[in-house]
Amino acid sequence: MAAGDRKYFSKQLVALLVGAASCSYFGSAPASYGQASAPEQNIEKKIPEGAKLLLSANELVYNRDADLVSAVGGVQINYGGYKMVAQKVEYNQKTGRMMALGNVEMVSPDGNRIYADNLDVTDNFSDGFLNSLRIETTDNTRIVAESGERVGGTKMILNKGVYTACLPCAEDPKRAPFWQVKAKRVIQNGVTHTIRLESARFELLGYPIAFLPFIEVPDNTVKRKSGFLFPTMSLSQNLGFGLSIPYYYVISPSMDATVTTTGYTAQGFLVEGEFRQRFENGTHILRVAGIDQAKPDNFSSGTSDAEASRRGMVASKAEFRINPRWTFGWDVMVQSDNNFSKTYKLRDLTGTDHTNQIYLTGLGKRNYFDMRAFYFDVQDADRTNTAEKQQAIVYPSLDYHYVAPQPLAGGELSADVNLTNISRTHDDFYTVDGFDRFRGLKGQTSRLTGELEWKRTYVTPTGLVITPLLAARGDAFALNMNDPTGYAGNYLDDNSATRSMFTAGLEMRYPILMTTDNSTHILEPIAQIYARPDEQLAGRLPNEDAQSFVFDATSLFDRDKFSGYDRIEGGTRANVGVQYTGTFDSGYKLHGIFGQSYQIAGQNSFATDDLVNVGADSGLETTRSDYVGLGGVETPYGVSVTASYRLDEKDFEFRRGDLTTAYQNDTFQTQVTYTHLSAQPAYGFAEDNDEIQTNSKIKFKDYWSIFGGIAWDLNNDVLSRRTLGLTYEDECTIFTIAYTDTRDSDDETASDWTIGARLTFRTLGDIKIGTDTVQ
Repeated sequence: MAAGDRKYFSKQLVALLVGAASCSYFGSAPASYGQASAPEQNIEKKIPEGAKLLLSANELVYNRDADLVSAVGGVQINYGGYKMVAQKVEYNQKTGRMMALGNVEMVSPDGNRIYADNLDVTDNFSDGFLNSLRIETTDNTRIVAESGERVGGTKMILNKGVYTACLPCAEDPKRAPFWQVKAKRVIQNGVTHTIRLESARFELLGYPIAFLPFIEVPDNTVKRKSGFLFPTMSLSQNLGFGLSIPYYYVISPSMDATVTTTGYTAQGFLVEGEFRQRFENGTHILRVAGIDQAKPDNFSSGTSDAEASRRGMVASKAEFRINPRWTFGWDVMVQSDNNFSKTYKLRDLTGTDHTNQIYLTGLGKRNYFDMRAFYFDVQDADRTNTAEKQQAIVYPSLDYHYVAPQPLAGGELSADVNLTNISRTHDDFYTVDGFDRFRGLKGQTSRLTGELEWKRTYVTPTGLVITPLLAARGDAFALNMNDPTGYAGNYLDDNSATRSMFTAGLEMRYPILMTTDNSTHILEPIAQIYARPDEQLAGRLPNEDAQSFVFDATSLFDRDKFSGYDRIEGGTRANVGVQYTGTFDSGYKLHGIFGQSYQIAGQNSFATDDLVNVGADSGLETTRSDYVGLGGVETPYGVSVTASYRLDEKDFEFRRGDLTTAYQNDTFQTQVTYTHLSAQPAYGFAEDNDEIQTNSKIKFKDYWSIFGGIAWDLNNDVLSRRTLGLTYEDECTIFTIAYTDTRDSDDETASDWTIGARLTFRTLGDIKIGTDTVQ
């Protein structure tokens, strides 16, 4: 063969590879339901510049009379990452067609594989066809067709195509996969970037379950395309069966919307709309929903669900990056009544409390700034909306933290500032077991807090770690709230107040490392002492942000154990404890903390009542606190036990804590948690609370699992939650169905029981009924 002929034949081989690669591109097209692939690129551009074509064959024949060039016998071609083998490759210069014949196999650079009996294309690959086509992609999706044809350089047509994402059965490859889609014709249009399946039939375990005259979806070059999305279904006690049909609409490259219509057999039609817009520096999402309830009396009488007929909601959420350090945003919702979004389970709006907020945050290398305004939307069935009216409106709350860049006297100097301004339209007052609690007073209050802290760490030659600490704090209050009627304490009846707190502290730790031939142990005794004056105005000021209080091992070594700024821990206090960590070569792991706190001098802030009795029966109200600890053990056999506890300082009675035992192996996993809270009447718990929660999952067969769980209120002997479900999961299909029954006598929700299910076909999408709860 002449040198010029070889060069021309090489160009045709390149065209053949590029054309065959187009089939590989099409082979991933059924995965286009995800619509998340990269934009289309010219395949020829994927071939590296200057790439060399390597050809290996038993014989190279050039027939000048027939203008036919052939590579015969064990043909192997490697070019730019593409690899192809065939029994014969020939190019006809008269017809401009090229053919690869006999057991054709091609692998593209991305790993996709094409198998065919023969491949026949024009020299520019605008037209051509393949026989007995099979395509395997790197994500284990497969397409098989009787034949394939490329027309006009823009369309690829597969005849009698079969698509599946399931692997073939190892024992019987001829057995039908778990699911597959068969179509008389599959047409991929390179101009409209769509795939049309004509006379489509969906089969499950070899049996047809759905027929469609045609279905058209975007191919994998399309990120977004208007059209209907997969429908979802739901089933609940008071709403009935619901079918949701969403329509996705592309408005522009930066805007889109989804409109969903849901028909409920018991309540009529719910319409939802979601508009999304992306900007250069952020995003905005606007949501609306509404329904005219057909049967409000399905709900419990006297509830907001039963009283409301026309119900609706508007929500807006946005976040914008002003610059790399500063972010501005909001998340707000307004609804016609206080339980609409929760009743109809609107996505991300189903919580009992929805926090409406607007915020500005900044983050630097050594400081941060956060300013937020809050309005708390309480979703319950109380038609008078009492709980929401009792919530504080925060406008705003500001936090600033700063760490000095240079050491001061060898230590770290930091500063904290907090500003809180709140108002309330209704008093939040209730009585439990004869104890009055004023969680909030009608009116307005403001507080400005500033604190400086210095600390330095020394390590002695013997390994003792010593950390001295100095802190100074000041608070200023503006008070314009109603006096707490009937409050037994000495509430401050002034329009303003100030207070201060100075702290000198010392912490000592002595980690001891012990090793044996098969284990490592770290034992670390810890002692702290903080000298402070008494808390000023203790119990005489409103307490808005320090109402939640739990004393346990995790807070034992905190300098101020109150959860917020409105209370300050005063007096001289010492915290003493020890923590331990052990690891064994056999796979066992141990950890634990145990300790106690002591009020050495001054007034005990936790023994001083305030408007919510936050320190009552907390374990810190006595001179010697209750004992607190936590511990756990992990075994190499899948068994683990963890516990946290608070024991009475006199008789070691179990006051508060939980015990969790878990086990897991390849076929079974379970977890049981027991929780105990002793009665704290002054703090709002009139009776002991004991609960057992358990969740388990058992795998049987190869892909099937059954799961379930309960929550058992031991004091009232009530199963407050029950869940039971079944799951099937293999490499191409996930199916889950779950039943959930929730009992709460204090909360009249839309449904006591629900059924949820999800069927996922990999690369195709989900079919949902409600919300599946997998344990």
